[in-house]
Amino acid sequence: MSLPVDTPPAVANTLGYLQHHLQELTERQNASEHVINNTLTGLTAQIQQLTQLMTGPAPAPTVAPPLVTTSPPPVNPPSPVPSALTKQWTRPKLPSPPDFSGEWTSGRAFLNSCTLYLRLAPEQFSCDKEKIFWTLAFFKDGCATRWSENLFRQEVDTGVFPIQSWADFEQQFRSQFFLVNAEADAVNALEGSAYY
Repeated sequence: MSLPVDTPPAVANTLGYLQHHLQELTERQNASEHVINNTLTGLTAQIQQLTQLMTGPAPAPTVAPPLVTTSPPPVNPPSPVPSALTKQWTRPKLPSPPDFSGEWTSGRAFLNSCTLYLRLAPEQFSCDKEKIFWTLAFFKDGCATRWSENLFRQEVDTGVFPIQSWADFEQQFRSQFFLVNAEADAVNALEGSAYY
């Protein structure tokens, strides 16, 4: 099995160990199946002989065929687990997004930070509303706080939170907190007197 080029070494080592261990277990299983099949064959022959003895006339004494047992091929014991692999892998602690005041110049960076966190820790959020409320928790002052308060007021008035999906939240956030034309603003800043 080939791994992607960007596979971390610890993951590659763990997968290598697991593949080796799986191969050893498969060899053991095959050896056990071989012994079981030989034992089953011998027992079946003995049952047939007993059945004939019980149902038919007494036959001349015969020697029962020897129970065929072959020793399974030797299997090496599993390799000890390297100490580095026995440690439980834990995800690095993810930093929370910075507090957001609603400035247009930091809107894109804030949303990117939130989106990255949500993608790296999806198990922490059971639904889109949790993602939205978690993000709104970082709206600490300025027009971001006013926008957040407005959303909660709408919920009190209507009984329903006005944004139901993460995609809708992203769209409304972009329209509220992204620069309308970032390229034009950059050109104006460069051509303005502050540049010289």
